[in-house]
Amino acid sequence: MQTVDLFLFAGQSNMAGRGIPCERFPETAPALIPGAGWEYRAVSAPGRLFPLEEPFGRDENRIGGISEHLKTGSMVSAFVNAYYSETHVPVVGVSASKGGSVMAEWQPGTPYLNDALNRLAAAKDWLNHHDYKIRRIFVLWCQGESDGDAGTEKEAYLQGFDRMLTAMLCAGVERLFLVRIGHCNLEGGFFRYVPMMEWQEEIARTNRPVTMVSRKFSSMRERGLMKDAFHYYQAAYNEAGREAGENAAAWLRLHMKP
Repeated sequence: MQTVDLFLFAGQSNMAGRGIPCERFPETAPALIPGAGWEYRAVSAPGRLFPLEEPFGRDENRIGGISEHLKTGSMVSAFVNAYYSETHVPVVGVSASKGGSVMAEWQPGTPYLNDALNRLAAAKDWLNHHDYKIRRIFVLWCQGESDGDAGTEKEAYLQGFDRMLTAMLCAGVERLFLVRIGHCNLEGGFFRYVPMMEWQEEIARTNRPVTMVSRKFSSMRERGLMKDAFHYYQAAYNEAGREAGENAAAWLRLHMKP
């Protein structure tokens, strides 16, 4: 029986991934370390596991649910490589990210959260019936730029996050690993997302079952690693993914159940 950790990769466009190489930053997404993990395609091909590769979740589009057709390369492969290198436990990844989504669209009963939790349930069911042992279930979450653009109030965002998180916990998720958003690359927009970044810090330092695993995106604008106003070159996704994977694994080492 193969032991795996099950991850739902969820949020908006910087989780879905808009990564591309360029002349200055030619780095592409890393190939997966042999044995480090697989993708479970709950929508497009739910009958087996697939090699995890970029663009991760490219074909996982559901009419009436999460549909995201602009994926070019994400942080997921770098995350899984780093996590596996530290834990030596493979990851089964499930894609559930939607560009441009606000927290109000991730509430219990909404199409996006319903779809995400259904994808997670399908993965659990398939693994349990095909000789896999699920050791832990986690979410890697990156979202918030669209709420910053929409002017979402702090209490509405925090309360919405808590409702979403409670639904995830009820679905069997043990912990949410949080990747903090970065800055806006519009002229004069450097401070546009600072309140959201502060709210996400508050979420992580409270008693919520949430751990901040990367703040790397906040340094990308100054380093020229943003390809447009909101998204990053692949080298940036790789860097954030590696840090997130290492820190998720570090949390796990400190909290291993006997």
